[in-house]
Amino acid sequence: MTRQALVTGVVGGIGAAIARRLAAEGHAVTLTDLPGPGLARRSEELGLPAMACDLGDAADVQRLVADLAATGGPPKIVVSAAGGVRGQTGKPVEEVSDNDWHRIFAANVDSAFHLARGVVPSMKASGWGRIVTISSGAGLRPSLTRIQAYCAAKHALVGLTKQLALELGPAGITVNSVAPGFVLSNPSTELQWDSYGPEGQAQLLERIHTRRLGRPEDIAAAAAFFVSDEAEWVTGQVLSVDGGVA
Repeated sequence: MTRQALVTGVVGGIGAAIARRLAAEGHAVTLTDLPGPGLARRSEELGLPAMACDLGDAADVQRLVADLAATGGPPKIVVSAAGGVRGQTGKPVEEVSDNDWHRIFAANVDSAFHLARGVVPSMKASGWGRIVTISSGAGLRPSLTRIQAYCAAKHALVGLTKQLALELGPAGITVNSVAPGFVLSNPSTELQWDSYGPEGQAQLLERIHTRRLGRPEDIAAAAAFFVSDEAEWVTGQVLSVDGGVA
């Protein structure tokens, strides 16, 4: 069955792979990310419509939801892949500014909350909905990024996922999360990987049971399951897609 779907954070490789997978499975996918040439290029590459939005801005999310309802209709599937480290690197906690902290929370947690709040009324009205967050292994354990705000934000996103699942389950809406391991999916992850050097890279791979890094398509496969009809009785779950981590 074709359903309206919204995928956020599509300028990154994981969001793009999810959008491509859902479109291939027949859903009517709309892309969103921050305004700029990156979103336009991704829209052209995937052949899918895009609507720019700063998901950390509650008013802009309200505008996005209204625009979606006025065009293809409100989404019944939402995958929140927006987030990331916002160009930051690890530093001692005493050197972290308030702005650094809040920017990462806005991208990773506020964005998912604002969007869920905006789309849930239409999902409740139809008695069906799928919300998938893309958290991280950093939402389950300390982060390889060494960024305190990123680790805390991903833990918060896992908590938000579980709380929404409890609240929305009676309305026919499932809420689950995919927690990726190390995936080379954007410039930030590539810089992080390069920073380890050959010895650090070998040590990281040694900790992964499958002895390889993740691919965006690995994460897309998990998201596709969570939004499927087969996952009707699966909610409040966090699926680690990390190749097995020791």
